[in-house]
Amino acid sequence: MHPAPPSAADCPDARPTIRLGYAGFWDSFDPRNNFLTRLLETRWRIELVAEPDFLIHSCIGRGRHDHRRHDCVRIFYTGENVPPDWLSTDWAFTFEYTDHPRHFRLPHWPFYIDPPRLQKGLPAGDAAAEVPDVEAILAARPRFCGFVVSNPLCKTRNEFFRRLSKYKRVDSGGKLFNNVGGRVADKQAFLAECRFNIAFENESHPGYTSEKVAEPMLVNTIPIYWGDPLVGNDFDTRSFLSFHDTPPGPGVSASAALDLLVDRVVAADRDPEVYAAMLARPWYRGDRVPRCADSAAILAQFAKIFTTPIDRVSRRRGPARLLGLDRAPDALRSIGLRLKRKWRQWTA
Repeated sequence: MHPAPPSAADCPDARPTIRLGYAGFWDSFDPRNNFLTRLLETRWRIELVAEPDFLIHSCIGRGRHDHRRHDCVRIFYTGENVPPDWLSTDWAFTFEYTDHPRHFRLPHWPFYIDPPRLQKGLPAGDAAAEVPDVEAILAARPRFCGFVVSNPLCKTRNEFFRRLSKYKRVDSGGKLFNNVGGRVADKQAFLAECRFNIAFENESHPGYTSEKVAEPMLVNTIPIYWGDPLVGNDFDTRSFLSFHDTPPGPGVSASAALDLLVDRVVAADRDPEVYAAMLARPWYRGDRVPRCADSAAILAQFAKIFTTPIDRVSRRRGPARLLGLDRAPDALRSIGLRLKRKWRQWTA
C-alpha cells in the first residue's frame, strides 16, 4: 500500500518572496491580476505591499509622480510613447530600442495578447503553412474591413480611413466614424467578421507597437498597419499590410505612400490567392515569439533586477535633487505632450 501523496498544504512554497508595489498605472489596472504579476508569480511569491522593496511605476494619470515617495528600487514601465527618466528610476521596461544597461524592450501588446497564441506552429526557417481554404474564410467574413477607434487625433489614421472607404465601405465599430449603429460590444468578435482591419497606432515611433497590430491576428484578420517603422523586427510583414514597407522618402510623399497602401489592400482584396498567401505566412518572424515578448527573457531581466545591488536613485542626494531639478524632465515632457495634443486638435 503506497502512502498518500502530500497535499498542497504540506508542501512549502519554495519560491523566493518579493515585496512588490505598483504606482502610476491606469484606473482599471489590477495589481493582483495583470501581465507582469502573473508572469512574476511563476518564479517568485509576490507580496503586494504599501512599502515595497521593488516598485513598478508608470506614467498614467494623477499617480504618475507617486514613485518619488518610495525609498526602494524603482522599475519604470510604460506602453505609451514616453521614454524613461533615469533621474527618477533605476530600471525600465519600455518599447524603446536603446543600449542602456538597465533597460529591457517590452512593448505594450503582451499585456493584451498571450504571445504564444500568435504562433502558427510552422517549421523553423522561412516556411509558410499550407494555403488555407480561402473560399471558406471569405464566406465566414462578410465585412471587407473593420475599424475600431476612439481617439480622433491621429490625422494619418483618419485620412487612410477616408481613402480606403472610397474603394469599399469600412465598417467602423468604435466611437470615431461609427457607421454600424453604435459601438461594438465585443471587438474580437467584430474583427473576426472582417477580412482586414485598419490597425494604425495613435502615433509613429520606432519600437512603439501596441496591441493594435496583434488583436486582429488573434482572429486571423489581416492588419493594415502604420506606426512602428521597425515593426518587421518582431512581426513578419509578409503576413499583413504595412505602410512601412513603402515608407515616404525620395520620390515618395507621405500622401503617395498612403495611396500605395490602399492599392495593396485593393490588390489583396481582389485576388483570393494573394489574400490566402498572406494568411499562410507566420505572424512572427520565423514563427518565434520575439525576445521583447518572450517570458523567459523577461523573467531573466527581473531576476537580474532582484539580485543586482545598485546605488538606487531614491538614495542619491546630488544638487539637482536638493533643488528639485530632478523633476524638470518629467515636467518638460508633460508640457510637451500637452502641447502636442493641442496642436493635433487645432490642426485636425
